[in-house]
Amino acid sequence: MTERDILARLRRLPLHPGALGLADDAARLGEWVLTADLLVEGVHFLADDPPADVAWKLLAVNLSDLAGKGAVPEGVLLGMPIGDPAWDAGFLDGLDVALRALGCALLGGDTVSGGRTFSLTAIGRAARSPERSGARPDDALWVTGTIGDAGAGLAIAQGAPGPDALAARYRRPTPRLAEGQALSPQVTAMMDVSDGLLIDAQRMAEASGCAVTIDLAAIPLSAAYRAWSGDRMAAATAGDDYELLFALPADIVPDAPATRIGGFTRGRGLTLTDAGAPVPLPDTLGWLHR
Repeated sequence: MTERDILARLRRLPLHPGALGLADDAARLGEWVLTADLLVEGVHFLADDPPADVAWKLLAVNLSDLAGKGAVPEGVLLGMPIGDPAWDAGFLDGLDVALRALGCALLGGDTVSGGRTFSLTAIGRAARSPERSGARPDDALWVTGTIGDAGAGLAIAQGAPGPDALAARYRRPTPRLAEGQALSPQVTAMMDVSDGLLIDAQRMAEASGCAVTIDLAAIPLSAAYRAWSGDRMAAATAGDDYELLFALPADIVPDAPATRIGGFTRGRGLTLTDAGAPVPLPDTLGWLHR
């Protein structure tokens, strides 16, 4: 079964109103925002990734979901497998560093013997938490930061030549918490970019009942990525960027640094251009969970 199949089955279960129909990245209970993510060895991180980096990424990807809701982190619940004492100690040392650096605290959790599949539930507060479904025709599409660095970093971690700065973007992403909190009062829709810019933009458009157009030439690339490859299509489909993707009325300037990369119109689907010229969609828009 695909992720879409699983979600369809889950939606037949008794759902709390705060689940938002399982159509978003987080649940909402009043001012509380809740999200949960898994990291699985061989899927989300490499077997030889340093355990401290795995701990950082586990926390960062969950806090990135809170950032997409404009939430301030309150605490996290950890589900941790145990087995190798040295590896586990390295993970816990790294989690200590990550919690302190990213301004979060541990609430509790559980441990179990077994393979390296980690879970984290992050809890935050937000006066307003924008959903991915709020984009409107004529809204502009924006993204924070740069795209493609983490995809390049994964290739480098797997043995390709390249700078440590790109590998760090894969192993230690930065959740855009301050940006999310600044943007939340303005945006009509917002989410983080986890599975790839194109596939996540398509999801926002689909949830919002709109069509979306993205200009590949406008996608922001870092100097390091330009020097390493500069392939915009690869950057737009790679995933693991954990930047914020958001919609704004076309005449509004965002209250956080970002790049305008496209816009929404009436209709359905994703369209690509390159400086105005039509571009065929790639076979794969991003990471698909199967």
